[in-house]
Amino acid sequence: MLKNEQDICKLINEDEKMMDALRAARSLNLLDWWICAGFVRSKIWDTLHDFRERTTIPDVDVIYFDRDNTEEITEKTYEDALKRRLPDIPWSVKNEARMHLANHLPPYSSSVDAISKFPETATALGVKLDEKDNVILTAPCGIEDVLNLKVRPTSFFTESKERAAIYEERIRKKNWESIWYNIKVYPVTIRNS
Repeated sequence: MLKNEQDICKLINEDEKMMDALRAARSLNLLDWWICAGFVRSKIWDTLHDFRERTTIPDVDVIYFDRDNTEEITEKTYEDALKRRLPDIPWSVKNEARMHLANHLPPYSSSVDAISKFPETATALGVKLDEKDNVILTAPCGIEDVLNLKVRPTSFFTESKERAAIYEERIRKKNWESIWYNIKVYPVTIRNS
């Protein structure tokens, strides 16, 4: 049973394919990099549901933070390098130093700041490797919800009706309950200003 951050890191460390993906991402030498979101969440939920096969994820999100080069073409160059190394992985590389523009939000201060503003607490996770292949986990919204199979909006998505609508639409489209039948999805409650 998964109980804490160490258990999550151990779970990932024991998954050869996840470690290969992490090593590939590390090889790019990106600033403030993480593989985040479904890459981590889905592995945890698959384990908690005792799935023998890993569920398919639509993409493997590699994020980094580089204010000095915010050209989208640079992200594509990194994606291409990852595809050459591990072509069976659906890579997606994004520089969070520019993604606030695409998301119509104030600038992020780091990759972890961007992760903290993902729509769901259970998805606001990232992992990377240090130089000794130790798995490092970041969970700016905590790990309680992902471990307890709860899908709730991050506090950032409870600040306005517009963000709440984005969360609600995403939950409808993802339809995670059809895959992970034990999760509980919570609606947004808008915080008072």
